[in-house]
Amino acid sequence: MKTPKRILPLIEDGLVDEVIRRLMSGKEADVFMVRCGNEIRCAKVYKEASKRSFKKAVEYQEGRKVRNSRRGRAMQKGSKFGRQQQEEVWQNAEVDALYKLAAAGVRVPQPYGCFDGVLLMELITDENGDVAPRLNDVSMSAEQAREDHAEMMHNIMLMLSVGLIHGDLSEFNVLVDDYGPVVIDLPQAVDAAANNNAKRMLTRDVDNITNYYAQFAPELKDTQYAKEIWALFEAGELSADIELTGQFDEVEHNADVDSVMEEIKAAFEAEQKRQERLREAEQQD
Repeated sequence: MKTPKRILPLIEDGLVDEVIRRLMSGKEADVFMVRCGNEIRCAKVYKEASKRSFKKAVEYQEGRKVRNSRRGRAMQKGSKFGRQQQEEVWQNAEVDALYKLAAAGVRVPQPYGCFDGVLLMELITDENGDVAPRLNDVSMSAEQAREDHAEMMHNIMLMLSVGLIHGDLSEFNVLVDDYGPVVIDLPQAVDAAANNNAKRMLTRDVDNITNYYAQFAPELKDTQYAKEIWALFEAGELSADIELTGQFDEVEHNADVDSVMEEIKAAFEAEQKRQERLREAEQQD
């Protein structure tokens, strides 16, 4: 196929030898299967901000730290240089999150670096060497659903143990290989300690994943993993050795109407996003 313009510099630098085919075209990025020497990998080409339609990007970027004060000031002012730096921060956020999560034991694609807006990473495949399916394309037994759901809850807990929340987790950004679920798509990863929306985003991530697996094991809808995980986080007790139960004894308080309305609004937006992705997936098929 014709080599995409953004990947040409990587070919010239010897990082990529050949573009084999396009794997996916999304709102935030296009993903290609590429050959790097003897290995087949994937190249995620981020779209420019003007062509990207990721909703509420500012909400996700709240609390992200920029070490260089000049860059930080430029980003706040919204100058041309600042917008360029903002793009670089957005793109590097995913590769930084992948390295951090892999070290924490979360199953994510192995990253090989981000070069001028192109992220090179491991291609997740099935037992036949074909590209692994997304979770939304996979059916399973109730037993398998319970097992994989528990693994995903553990992954979400491990993410938070190193201070990160996916922020956009659903059946559309989890791949399934022979060893189970693999978490993908992390440019919007949230700094849990610095983002005021962190708890709500964690709850949404947990609910999205739980609702999918509950199609095969309905009893999962009765679990309370988000509350359990967040309580452990606030108490500073998260660790890789924690065995989650999905149970949580809640202390009763007077109803906070504003919080309830925020949760309803967030659930509505999440369902809208899920329906939109379903339509996109059907169009790509």
